Amino acid sequence: MGSLATKGWDEMTGGKRWVVGVTDHMMGPPDLEAAVLGDSVEIDFFDTRREEEFDPARLARLDALLVWGAPVTRRSVPHLTRCKGVVRFGVGYDRIDVAALAEAGIPFANNPDYGTEEVADHAVALILSLQRRLWEHDARARSYTATWQTNTLTPLLRGSRATVGVVGVGRIGTAVVNRLKPFGYRILGFDPQQPAGHEKAVGYHRIRRLDDLLGESDIVTFHCPLDRHTRGLLDAERLERFKPGAILVNTARGELLDGLDGLEAALRSGRIAAAGLDVLPSEPPAAHPLLTAWRERADWLAGRLVVTPHNAFHSDAAAVEMRTNAAETVRLLLEEGALRNRIVEQG
Repeated sequence: MGSLATKGWDEMTGGKRWVVGVTDHMMGPPDLEAAVLGDSVEIDFFDTRREEEFDPARLARLDALLVWGAPVTRRSVPHLTRCKGVVRFGVGYDRIDVAALAEAGIPFANNPDYGTEEVADHAVALILSLQRRLWEHDARARSYTATWQTNTLTPLLRGSRATVGVVGVGRIGTAVVNRLKPFGYRILGFDPQQPAGHEKAVGYHRIRRLDDLLGESDIVTFHCPLDRHTRGLLDAERLERFKPGAILVNTARGELLDGLDGLEAALRSGRIAAAGLDVLPSEPPAAHPLLTAWRERADWLAGRLVVTPHNAFHSDAAAVEMRTNAAETVRLLLEEGALRNRIVEQG
């Protein structure tokens, strides 16, 4: 016979063994997660990205917490008194105070095992379309009447004579390299985190200094995490170190850009010929002259800036994979006490 405390807890949880919180969700209610976690788990769906709306009493009931877009900071962490772990649905975790969780003895994990193919495909699609100047052709062809085929654009790089610099050669960066090789590009890679010889196994030329890669690459694609070293990496001064007429592609984190002023100046001057962005410094984007010119199809920017709404990660299969993997990580934590993909805060 259980204790009175156990009976009280059973009454509170409806006889469920564990309670798992889900902060918010971009794809409706967490029904798929509930199916993965099983009948022994109660799902508490907060349904908000505003941390200040989290009820401390509900946080105190949780055995684990799944996070989508909401921040988890020192505001919430002290109330997670039962929590065995926090798991983010996505890869990035710049809104999660990992140090505060560690101080409270709560491990944290991200979810890197989804969307690799989708982000790599998206980045390569941007690279190829911008290198071939497809968007510029599309924008300008709308006004052609008496002439047609003679309206070519120059310079127009041949792929086999172009150099692509890949900043961050982890899972996604490696997938990008593998996709680019058949096109004949010369591929450079910068990633201090990869072990010696990684470039030989994957097949790229390792560059030791980021500025050297920027100065040598016709196209630069970013696949690095957002941290204290990379936040604001692409400021006005850094953008001036790009090879004149280079193409910039960012499907990693918007905050790699130190705002949009520097990028606008680089596009206006021609230092940056074109940019493909799946991510922006703030989302939804705040008002900015560069985005106004993009929305209004300004002639000076026609086809030179391509923006997609932070959905490079998405496909129908990737969405299922992401949600399933995150829930499975929580299930393994609760049932076996093991947390995969654990992130340890670096000092």
